Amino acid sequence: MSQTLSSNSRLDALRARPSRPGQASFFYYDTFFRKDTVKVLPGEYFVDREDILIMTTLGSCIAACIWDKQMRVGGMNHFLLPESGDSQTAGVGRYGSYAMELLINELIKMGANRSTMEAKVFGGAAVIQGMNSMNVGKTNTEFVINYLKTERIPIVSQDVMDIYPRKVCFLPASGKAMVKRLQPTYSTTVAEQDRAALRQVAQTQTARGGTVDLF
Repeated sequence: MSQTLSSNSRLDALRARPSRPGQASFFYYDTFFRKDTVKVLPGEYFVDREDILIMTTLGSCIAACIWDKQMRVGGMNHFLLPESGDSQTAGVGRYGSYAMELLINELIKMGANRSTMEAKVFGGAAVIQGMNSMNVGKTNTEFVINYLKTERIPIVSQDVMDIYPRKVCFLPASGKAMVKRLQPTYSTTVAEQDRAALRQVAQTQTARGGTVDLF
């Protein structure tokens, strides 16, 4: 009983604290892991050094989990596409170029150093059928690998591409990451989530003169 009260108190405190733009804010208690948990949605990130679980579900999207092994602080992001191609939407967490910069900068604000950071990368599955001009999962995977190489942040483990959607859990205090490949039957649900998010991107970019060809 006291453990439940303690968890509720912490979750209430997490929900009440001011959040920065793009910072994940959906907190709950995970009964399987028995941990306070934050769910990172597309376009969001979360950074912490406490014993909290950071979780997300991926299809063609990418989640980068970055951890500073000396300062023992880590975080996760979740992005939809590498870049927007539109200066007015470039600073949006749905795009990898900004999502990676945002995650790294937030880690640095908490004392992390680029020289002691390491990354674990997940996602990029081929769950969306019928894409005419872009393999989103492959494009996202190539982007994040090249980005981290340029930033000289080593990728110590990865589970990317293939056809499987994934559930990813990350512990920022220890740098431990867990990934569960979901059954291909689950791909329909994840693919529709990806399609819906990409439609929003397409509508925004089309209105401003850009294009994202989905079907």
